[in-house]
Amino acid sequence: MLEQLTQLVQQYGGDAIVKNNAVPNELNESVMAEAGSSIFSGLQKIASEGGIDQLAGLFQGNNASSGSNPVVQKLSEQLTGDLGQKFGLSTKAASGVAGSLIPNVLGSLVNKAKDPNEQGFQISDIVNAISGGNGSSGLMDAISKYGGQFGLDQNNDGKVDMSDAMAAVSKKGGIGGLLGKLFGK
Repeated sequence: MLEQLTQLVQQYGGDAIVKNNAVPNELNESVMAEAGSSIFSGLQKIASEGGIDQLAGLFQGNNASSGSNPVVQKLSEQLTGDLGQKFGLSTKAASGVAGSLIPNVLGSLVNKAKDPNEQGFQISDIVNAISGGNGSSGLMDAISKYGGQFGLDQNNDGKVDMSDAMAAVSKKGGIGGLLGKLFGK
């Protein structure tokens, strides 16, 4: 997933970093690399601190590119600090880079993850990457919490659990269909 994030950072880094006079040209590549790794580590940190609900909300909603999204805010704060500490950028310059870059990258990441025709941006892969391969239990917790809202309670017992997942997988096109329904594909 770091590779996909790096591609998105390079795609949106032109305006936020390269054309930004506050970022010295000799630091452009390093700042872009730091931005990609900061976003990735920030997502991992949110997942490890129990922020699965926030991440599920990020992928469910249409506000991934909004500065008011809690995930966008956390990642922007982290990147601002990282850029100031590692490259000596002023808080204003670092905040400008983060404020421009993070919403665009996350918005694009979420849109690509929701697009079934987009290769390399599967929600399950993203969740696995940011949870260090331990995303299945946290993902099932998120599915349980939000699943009823999306019609995932297959046996109408009032909860979404493994039996619902197995029923959904067997009749709705596999785990991709289950995740697609949960995340609005």
